[in-house]
Amino acid sequence: MKILKSAFILSLFALPMFGQNKAPIYLDETKPVEQRIEDALSRMTLEEKVKMCHAQSKFSSPGVPRLGIPELWHADGPHGVRAEVFWDEWDNAGWTNDSCIAFPALTALAATWNPEMGALYGKVIGEEARYRKKDVLLGPGVNIYRTPLNGRNFEYMGEDPFLTSRMAVPYIKGVQSNGVAACVKHFALNNQEIARGHINVNVSDRALHEIYLPAFKAAVQEAGVWSLMGAYNQYKGQHCCHNEYLLNDILKRDWKFDGAVIADWGGTHNTIEAAKNGLDIEMGTWTDGMRWNKTNAYDEYYLAVPFLNMLKSGELSEDLVNEKVRRILRLMFRTNMNQHRPWGSFGTEEHMLAGQKIAEEGIVLLQNNSNVLPIDLSKTKKIAVIGENAIKVMTVGGGSSSLKVRYEISPLQGLKDRVGSESEVVYARGYVGGKSTQQDGLSTGQDLTETRSAAELLAEAVKVAKEADFVVFIGGLNKDDGQDCEGNDRADLGLPYDQDKLIGELVKANKNLAVVLISGNAVAMPWVNQVPAIVQGWYNGSAAGRALASVLVGDVNPSGKLPFTFPVALKDNSAHALGEYPGDNVNVTYNEGIFVGYRWADKEKIKPLFSFGHGLSYTKYQYGKVSVDNKTMSADGTVTVTVPVKNVGSRKGEEVVQLYISDLKSSLPRPVKELKGFSKIALNPGEEKTVSFVIDAEKLKFYDDTRQEWVAEPGTFEAIIGASSTDIRGKAAFDLK
Repeated sequence: MKILKSAFILSLFALPMFGQNKAPIYLDETKPVEQRIEDALSRMTLEEKVKMCHAQSKFSSPGVPRLGIPELWHADGPHGVRAEVFWDEWDNAGWTNDSCIAFPALTALAATWNPEMGALYGKVIGEEARYRKKDVLLGPGVNIYRTPLNGRNFEYMGEDPFLTSRMAVPYIKGVQSNGVAACVKHFALNNQEIARGHINVNVSDRALHEIYLPAFKAAVQEAGVWSLMGAYNQYKGQHCCHNEYLLNDILKRDWKFDGAVIADWGGTHNTIEAAKNGLDIEMGTWTDGMRWNKTNAYDEYYLAVPFLNMLKSGELSEDLVNEKVRRILRLMFRTNMNQHRPWGSFGTEEHMLAGQKIAEEGIVLLQNNSNVLPIDLSKTKKIAVIGENAIKVMTVGGGSSSLKVRYEISPLQGLKDRVGSESEVVYARGYVGGKSTQQDGLSTGQDLTETRSAAELLAEAVKVAKEADFVVFIGGLNKDDGQDCEGNDRADLGLPYDQDKLIGELVKANKNLAVVLISGNAVAMPWVNQVPAIVQGWYNGSAAGRALASVLVGDVNPSGKLPFTFPVALKDNSAHALGEYPGDNVNVTYNEGIFVGYRWADKEKIKPLFSFGHGLSYTKYQYGKVSVDNKTMSADGTVTVTVPVKNVGSRKGEEVVQLYISDLKSSLPRPVKELKGFSKIALNPGEEKTVSFVIDAEKLKFYDDTRQEWVAEPGTFEAIIGASSTDIRGKAAFDLK
């Protein structure tokens, strides 16, 4: 059995000799990239070109050793660099030096509403990938949060295309500053895990362009992403990994994408479509020729021997493979053939602290009645921590984002470390929701075996709560199948494992209660009116416990805002209200069109449990009068919106000021308002700052599907300033002439 091969290292000894001292054009970094590409291409045989278009192992694709062109190595992300696996198998290869730092899930990053955190995230995870000699990091994920049941929502950045775009662009730039390609995924319309491998998505052109494509477009045109991954599902009856309209027409023709399209693992289904419809590198296919005892299994890929035979017979033009290889070479010149890229670093304290900072900014204080948080340690002698998620490892499981980590500080440990001798911290499990300690071939190092009954666990938790000065319940979801996990969706909106019953009993036992939810999804909260404090904690990686403790005791003033709406019930979500989720196993139709998330709640006047953009602080912010510098705006002009914001509380804090735009009269239905700007500002007590937003015509446009173009219609618009999508602090009108 082959053990994972080391990445190819380009060196003087590996280079072919061309002449006495002069390197060939393709190896001369002083030459223009396109000239180098054509030179390399001209030297390759047809067989060598085809090999570059498909995998040679689970996570690598071939180079051309004869020409000193290296292999291309991919690594799962986007929350950390995945452990090494065997060459031909998914099992852990048993390395002792591949334990990474886990960073917060992308829902947590989005909840920071801070592009600077996106840049920091990309920089440090890119350094980890580079040190591990990875050329392509498979992330970020930018699929839109359409339903709270999608098992993979925790890997994405929420329901709004503008917020997702603004957070993804700096992440991508940060990764690629290390000479590692980001691979934005999954293109496109992969918004559920049920039937994801074949479901055909029917969606209006307006919704496609306004909701589901903007983050991908920003990744290409603003971030200059070097690679992109296709989705498993179908659109217009073609699989997205070789979809003519998505890949050839939109991505490569309209957006001018010059990188490589990589298939999601197992997402390729047809040689001719893969050859003609924009796929460049085929990965992870399980074909009829794939057998454990067949050494040349990768030759059976659709873009392997079948592709080669069609090229040799003339059924397919050699221009098709040439174009793929050009894109792969361009990717290589930016990554593993760039001799000047940095070396990276791995598993460092700096990286842990970066992850902790992102987590602290992303934690959302949802509710804080009577200001029970932060915990006043001078008056709190005993803290009861209750709930399995206080001790459960959350960096393992969940699918392809499962990680082998150097360490993970649990919420219980984080609170104990922070409190020290100031208060006694006692623990009760309260419920059992864990499965085995072994997932994806990686041990969590933790035994969650439980012999006591549910009734005994509940009784213990209530007793511990009664005897404490303050109770912190830490529950939510986990990374098990059917929760926040790739490959399946949740069955319902409620909390699993009878947590609602437990929370109800805890609040009776002790009114000083904070409920912390660890999840990447919204959950129902039938106890919301009884519990004084609620915190959305996310999956926050290696430093999760430290970040949570810092917020709970007030070392950090929470500043996170929700990147998606928490509905009261599933019927309040448009995908469920209109009856097309999860489809009939063949097709799913997005009947809601552009009315996703807060756009639907606004349209139907539905009060959410917690609104998009909502998040409280331990201080208070006062917004002044909203004004515009001009009441009229030309098509090529701008309007500047300003609003003063003052910290009128006693703590330093950060507030996210949100700009929404409302088109008061339109030829086509439009949302009541749409997010078009945000700014996170830090304010000391008593300090005031003026926040400005520049509005141009691009921020006023909608996609006219009859004309197949973006349109800004003359008329009256409102600039709306809010602390959330429902907490509106002021408006100002202006006219587009």
